[in-house]
Amino acid sequence: MKLEGTAILVRIYIGESDHLDGRPLYQAIVARLRELGIAGATVLRGIEGFGAHAHLHTTRLLRLSEDLPVLIEVVDSEDRINAVLPELDRMVKDGLITVEKVQVVA
Repeated sequence: MKLEGTAILVRIYIGESDHLDGRPLYQAIVARLRELGIAGATVLRGIEGFGAHAHLHTTRLLRLSEDLPVLIEVVDSEDRINAVLPELDRMVKDGLITVEKVQVVA
């Protein structure tokens, strides 16, 4: 699917140890987005971060390196993103979802 012009970027902030139905949450989210025909999604693993509970997750401390921050970026048209947001909200129990308009160039 070729996407041009104004689109929506969704950022989903979760932890590497977050799971859904026995599999990593990021894998479950990407698989579902692919099933729904969303234009694109990318998973990025962070080297350090903290969330609502202010627990530091970092590669610098060996014992905490198993729950590093994970960012999933999703891009598609506004109507397709609006259709999938309720499902993403149900999947992400302890995380953050942001939405912003973007201009797709290529």
